[in-house]
Amino acid sequence: MNLQLTGKRALVTGSTAGLGEAIAKFLAAEGATVVINGRSHERAAAVVAAITAEGGKAEMALGDLATDAGADAVVAEACRSGAIDILVNNAGYYHHLDWNTASTERWMETFDVNVLSAVRMIQRLVPSMREARWGRVIQIGGGLAGQPISMQPDYNASLAARHNLAVSLARDLKNSGVTSNIVAPGAVLVPSVKELLEKIAPAHGWGESWEDIEQGCVRDMVPNDVGRLGRPDEIAAAVAYLASPYAAYISGATIRVDGGTVRAVF
Repeated sequence: MNLQLTGKRALVTGSTAGLGEAIAKFLAAEGATVVINGRSHERAAAVVAAITAEGGKAEMALGDLATDAGADAVVAEACRSGAIDILVNNAGYYHHLDWNTASTERWMETFDVNVLSAVRMIQRLVPSMREARWGRVIQIGGGLAGQPISMQPDYNASLAARHNLAVSLARDLKNSGVTSNIVAPGAVLVPSVKELLEKIAPAHGWGESWEDIEQGCVRDMVPNDVGRLGRPDEIAAAVAYLASPYAAYISGATIRVDGGTVRAVF
């Protein structure tokens, strides 16, 4: 299916590895020129090289989005060859902390990286989308936004904020030609997740083969209706659809790509 993204420019934050990298590569394969963002020149250059080797178009815009100066630098570089039509706010992180170990300082740090970085990019890039009467803003959220767990309270709350700001933005973009939506992944099999699961598998008795480890993880930690972890391209495909002209009638929505982890009637 041709998603009609040729000629569009997309900035994917936090796209030097993992899910962000997969999203960037998927958008590039659909014809978009993708701007790779991160803090490591080496890793960003590797993603750009991989995309161009497949015939795609990619650029780099390095910088730390947790600061105003960093966001300014990223936007200046990202827009050097043209305005951004598609913004995917993927950059973020979490720590394995609980209510006893997550200090208020860590809460502030988590919100700065996971929430305010997205706000910085929205405030800097959406005005030109309004002027063009076309644009897509996509937040990468998650099921923990609506069904939080006891662990990682700061991360759970930051995801809820991402979902909330996306809907607020959609209301503000009424009749502008610009949409704002959320893609909410479940547990996704990126290299860092696989490495972690293989490390903790012996303690959980999940076996030695990857097939056994994945089944054990899904059974004991992230039960869902599909019976496996998500693959990066499955989330990237949802992002690409929302970025395309075919999704012009979708705004303020959450698309869950989680295998049925989150169970809700509505």
